[in-house]
Amino acid sequence: MGKIGSILVFFTLCITLCAAPVWSYDQPAVNLGFTSFMNGAPPAGPGVYFSEYIQYYTSDDFTDMPIDGDLDVWISLSQLLYQSNTPVLFGGKWGLDVIVPMVSLDSDPLPDNNQGLGDLLVGPYIQWDPIMGENGPIFMHRIELQIIIPTGKYDDDKILNPGSNFWSFDPYWAATLFITPKLTASWRIHYLWNGKNDDPAFIYANADDTQAGETIHGNFTIAYEVIPHQLRLGVNGYYLKQISDSEVDGHDVDGVREKVFAIGPGAIWHIDQNNHLVFNAYFESNTEYRTEGERYNLRLLHHF
Repeated sequence: MGKIGSILVFFTLCITLCAAPVWSYDQPAVNLGFTSFMNGAPPAGPGVYFSEYIQYYTSDDFTDMPIDGDLDVWISLSQLLYQSNTPVLFGGKWGLDVIVPMVSLDSDPLPDNNQGLGDLLVGPYIQWDPIMGENGPIFMHRIELQIIIPTGKYDDDKILNPGSNFWSFDPYWAATLFITPKLTASWRIHYLWNGKNDDPAFIYANADDTQAGETIHGNFTIAYEVIPHQLRLGVNGYYLKQISDSEVDGHDVDGVREKVFAIGPGAIWHIDQNNHLVFNAYFESNTEYRTEGERYNLRLLHHF
């Protein structure tokens, strides 16, 4: 019996013996490590920004699942952001964030949906002006009400897909604190709520719908300016923890919640006021019901 046959036998036994299958890995694709340094505000004030992200993720550890395999993912995010100069709430200025993902999946032995469009992300936000001190900015932050729209390629005959096939609401608070003029700490904290998938993958044994549990996730960084106004080096990381059970046909899947922690080195190069290049590397650990691997991210940001 091949690997796929062994996996299907396992799922069949779980479905037969349990009220719901123990498969998790059902959270949508979210921001794990895409944003990092100086995340509390756009770097050049109001206007239009374009950002291109390229991220590579690789893993050979399917944590908490009886699978011996590999997963390689390439992700391209094209982001268009508009920051207005119009105050709307307590001095905060409105903006709009739109992200279009393209995803390429290569997994052995799990059936994957190859490559295609991912789920569109749209978020109106409010950005507050930096709080200034004697030596420059001290603190800057924003709140975004981000929505994940199920536009991505999806097939219920595949376990891994570029799209999730359900809506999600993923608001966040992002901030940067200037500990000193050269030393900064940034964070971005999300709360994720997921809608129902009314066409779940075949492993759910003819279930009518599934719903991934609520989750908190966030990115964090600390950086030091080693070349004035040009280069910051630092440490970056992310954390995800599912805080409520997933459901199959309205029934809780007890004790199966996703979790991951990652940390690694990073850098941001301020090419000039309107162009910035960011590199991040992440190494995952303390993982539950997710793949555990390595993630590498490159981001180019341009202000028009």
